[in-house]
Amino acid sequence: MALVVALAPRGAAAQEGTALQAPSAAAGTGTEMPAPQAPEPVGTAAPDAADATARAFGAFQRGYYLTAMELALPRAQLGDPAAQTLVGELFASGLGVARSMEDAAFWYGQAADGGNASAQFKYGVMLLEGKYVKADPVKARELMKKAADAGNAFAQFNHAQALVAAKPGDAGLLEALPYFEMAAEQGVPDAQYALAQIYSNTVGVPEQKRARAREYMEKAARAGFDTAQLDYAIWLIDGIGGPKDYATGYRWMKVAANRGNVVAQNRMAVLEINAIGTAGDPVEAAKWYILSRRAGFVDRSLDDFYQGLTEDEQKRAIEAANRFGKR
Repeated sequence: MALVVALAPRGAAAQEGTALQAPSAAAGTGTEMPAPQAPEPVGTAAPDAADATARAFGAFQRGYYLTAMELALPRAQLGDPAAQTLVGELFASGLGVARSMEDAAFWYGQAADGGNASAQFKYGVMLLEGKYVKADPVKARELMKKAADAGNAFAQFNHAQALVAAKPGDAGLLEALPYFEMAAEQGVPDAQYALAQIYSNTVGVPEQKRARAREYMEKAARAGFDTAQLDYAIWLIDGIGGPKDYATGYRWMKVAANRGNVVAQNRMAVLEINAIGTAGDPVEAAKWYILSRRAGFVDRSLDDFYQGLTEDEQKRAIEAANRFGKR
């Protein structure tokens, strides 16, 4: 039986030697915490300056945020885009300083004008949102494309989405395809999922690319994207993009269901009822039905199935659903 479910995919340059001050100087918190991913240290500073900036990034990565700020801020004030990006990140995350998105926006803007791809992406998002800076969609798109062309994976994915929004349909998808591909190759799960759908469903995609659709759906699923896990399971069971594999499809459907995907929970009930990829268990089917029904997924055929169970089977299914909810 077919399990096809259609779901949309899951958004003034500083001159060297000129001192720049952020809008405010926030007090340090003294907190030293494990470091998140550091912004990319892209820049063309002189060797000594580059060493200072590199030491600032090193301190950031080790969780020494006050030290990172002390090392990066002087370089940022002198126009080093990499240091400006790091200062922006510290303000945005509230690491070693009080969190200030206004200060973060200032430094991201300076770094973006200086050509730092990570800052161009982050400042572009801010310009699109218009929350901490005045909205400027035109400049935002310009910065996003610059960052994408410079290799920033998230900018590539966002720029691809912008191209599709500006030109809906197959023509827009084909125009955006190179950026989806670049982002997918850099491991962005949303891009991998989008690429799988484009390869599979878009008119004009070469056959050698269409043949790789399931490969990218699997990559997105393995990256933990639950919608991709659901769709990968459906593709395996229905034989989309390759041969049918009921057992593997069942396992992936269960992964998505266990993560709380309501559609996957509903489909798990169907798989258990029809013994697809599993021996079949009416109580287990009813458990998944109850969980999806509680989440608001209405399926009249499953309503009828549940009503046909014995009182004991319904009781055991309810107990199993309650245990699942307490995990």
